[in-house]
Amino acid sequence: MLLICAIILLTISSVINKKISLIKHTYNFQSGKLTYNDLNSLASPLFSKSLRIAGKPDYVVKQNNKYIPVEVKTGSHFYPEKNHVYQLASYCYLIEENYKNMVTHGILVYSDTSQQFKIPFNPQLRFELESLIKEMRKILKNKNIQRNHNSANKCLNCSMKKYCHLKLNLS
Repeated sequence: MLLICAIILLTISSVINKKISLIKHTYNFQSGKLTYNDLNSLASPLFSKSLRIAGKPDYVVKQNNKYIPVEVKTGSHFYPEKNHVYQLASYCYLIEENYKNMVTHGILVYSDTSQQFKIPFNPQLRFELESLIKEMRKILKNKNIQRNHNSANKCLNCSMKKYCHLKLNLS
């Protein structure tokens, strides 16, 4: 009976390890201790009182007492998209405020090509992020939303569509 239980536990362990390996390969997991995960389970959002923003990085790993946010994007990109960089920068900011630990960089992963970009969270990016958030608040306050694309699909899922008077309709 003990042998049967041991075989069952070994089989379950093997299945779990295979699933973990598949997830790590699919999302190009960074080495280190996984401290936050919003990829395959619902994680609580992180909040910043100072910037008044909230967000959920795909996952956060801890390497050598440093926290590193990782954002996984679909598509194949040969360079990091600016909006993705700002999203990652906001996660760096949120982690610093919530974990009380300086963040030196984040990682952007484009899953279709496994392309990775290490994005330094330096004073320049921090300043750009803070300026961008201030500008966004000013635009929202003045209700002066301008569409910056010609894609009806982007309008369909846009969080600003209730403020935008230039939204495109799917035909």
